[in-house]
Amino acid sequence: MIHKFKFENYNFVVDTNSGAIHMVDDIFYDMLEHLDGNFFDYTENYVIKKLENKYSKEKIKETYGEILELKNKGKLFSPDIYKDLATPEKLSSPVKAVCLNVAHDCNMACKYCFASKGDFGCGKELMPLETAKRAVDFIIKNSGNIKNLEMDFFGGEPLLNWPVVVETVKYARKLEKIYNKRFRFTITTNGLLLDDEKIKFINEEMYDVVLSLDGRKEINDKFRVTRSGIGTYEAVVPKFKKLVDSRGDKSYYVRGTYTKENLNFSKDVMHIYNLGFNEISMEPVMCDEKFDSTLTEKDLELVLKEHEILLKKLIEMKKQGSKINFFNFNVDIEKGPCVVKRLKGCGCGNDYIAVVPNGDIYSCHQLVGEKSFKMGNINEGTFDENVKNKFLKTSIYHKKKCRNCWARFYCSGGCAAKNYTHLGDIMKPFDVACRMQKKKIECAIILYALT
Repeated sequence: MIHKFKFENYNFVVDTNSGAIHMVDDIFYDMLEHLDGNFFDYTENYVIKKLENKYSKEKIKETYGEILELKNKGKLFSPDIYKDLATPEKLSSPVKAVCLNVAHDCNMACKYCFASKGDFGCGKELMPLETAKRAVDFIIKNSGNIKNLEMDFFGGEPLLNWPVVVETVKYARKLEKIYNKRFRFTITTNGLLLDDEKIKFINEEMYDVVLSLDGRKEINDKFRVTRSGIGTYEAVVPKFKKLVDSRGDKSYYVRGTYTKENLNFSKDVMHIYNLGFNEISMEPVMCDEKFDSTLTEKDLELVLKEHEILLKKLIEMKKQGSKINFFNFNVDIEKGPCVVKRLKGCGCGNDYIAVVPNGDIYSCHQLVGEKSFKMGNINEGTFDENVKNKFLKTSIYHKKKCRNCWARFYCSGGCAAKNYTHLGDIMKPFDVACRMQKKKIECAIILYALT
């Protein structure tokens, strides 16, 4: 299977199964329109007849030879070697990552919040330290031979339960040498409660930091407001700058959001960059359509065009020596993710779980509160393997819409939580999200190739 697309005067061809990417001339691009991967003795004469009114016979033969050579090298029309690996037995992995919802509460009331303003519709609650410690014990016990473990402090707003964050990190660090493990901590914060003490601890202990800011002041302050309805831009930007300025070369990124109100989100990306941040992501709001801000199919054309607008800006910046590491256009062209991640995606319900303040375990932080995705309880020592087995049957080959899609090894079947939110089924990819993701993949390929 191949996928071909154009950008300005450039022609791109992606070989789905091998991951090979080719920049080709017009005749190569046009010839692929008449080839399906089956090469017979008469195929060369067939393409000559199809193209002889546009190209010379000699050029057609030369290009046909190039295509045939790439096919023989396994870089074009290559066979699918992964299908037999998409079995629950081969996809199963020990738990190695946990999202720790230390606070089901928030000091903001973001209007598009998927977590019901921070409590996930479950009521306000802070995680006790003992529950957090049991989550550490759980991941160590269930991680098998995996050494590098991941824990994301999440909410709500995790800084509302700061003492538990600190003590949980200290507890995990004590156990690392005992069990030959290494924790990589991440924290996601809205920044309102950041101070010098918290910044110091975060920069010392957190492998990654996610800073929530939507972009331009007028955009941010329309949605990201305090409980009393006050915009938060002026309060958090200086704190974010202080954290990043003192962070050195450690990982972070500013996470923006775009809605119907800022379909021109490239301006928000550039605004964040001009504030002094060059690690940026921008995510679409695609929640329940009862929210006026959520993106729908009607917005898709403008959103896809905006991706190209941003792409052109990033290409121009790179050529001038400036750089934004825009996470949404990041694709590892040369190596790519491991086979399991290609086939299944994020690890939801398999090697990744979420734990909430009362100790309940869910397959994903975006599915908290959905009873059918509850996997057990940390405090009770329960863990339902049946739910895990359900997610082991969600690979790209289990999803009818994905198994013949050119982008399947890049998106790995999309987000299970988005599928469930919009279609009530983790097995049915949400079309709007699919089309956005395909555009992002194309943009990532173009950015890689032209810079």
